[in-house]
Amino acid sequence: MKLLRDNGLTIVLLLLSGVTMGGMLVSGWAVYDNDLVEHGRPQINLLTYGVSGHFLSSLFENWESEFLQMSAYVMLTAYLFQRGSAESKDPDERADPDGDPAGRIPADSPWPVRFGGWVRQAYSYSLGAALGMLFVVTCVLHLKYSAEASNVDAIMHGQAIITIREHLSSSQFWFESFQNWQSEFLSTAVVVVLSIFLRFKGSPESKPVAAPHHETGG
Repeated sequence: MKLLRDNGLTIVLLLLSGVTMGGMLVSGWAVYDNDLVEHGRPQINLLTYGVSGHFLSSLFENWESEFLQMSAYVMLTAYLFQRGSAESKDPDERADPDGDPAGRIPADSPWPVRFGGWVRQAYSYSLGAALGMLFVVTCVLHLKYSAEASNVDAIMHGQAIITIREHLSSSQFWFESFQNWQSEFLSTAVVVVLSIFLRFKGSPESKPVAAPHHETGG
């Protein structure tokens, strides 16, 4: 079926996202209910857990780090190079494939390109901007629900609750953030370097199997 063939990558990734999110929900619910029992609190049902700070804080914490990784990757690869990597442009190729297309715009170009002016300029950086905005939104949601989860935990231990602003300056919030951010930057660096020396036949993220190590893939 043409629809499945043309969109198979997106469909499979979304299905895997849904399955793993479901696994996170159910396993997190079990952990949280055990914690409630240990503190003499009544257990909650799955739906209630799904809108709790414990679950949503972890969910948005992970989404935040992924959007940070992808936005940083898109923006940094526009200006920085790694010779030999399949993830980098060629540092010796200075021609700009995205130079001003005025006067030679194909009829089937995206409408912002055909519109021109500031609209085309904004569209030129729209991918990085969209990923950056998703990072900001999920970071704010992580902060909100992390503060909520922290206050629920504080109540169970007879401690004072805090405001979102106070939680923003807490070591707990920044520990949650940095532990994910560092792994995203490290994993991206590993892919960039490994793609110099290793191959995966058929993947657009890999250079051709016979390509020399010094040949840049981008």
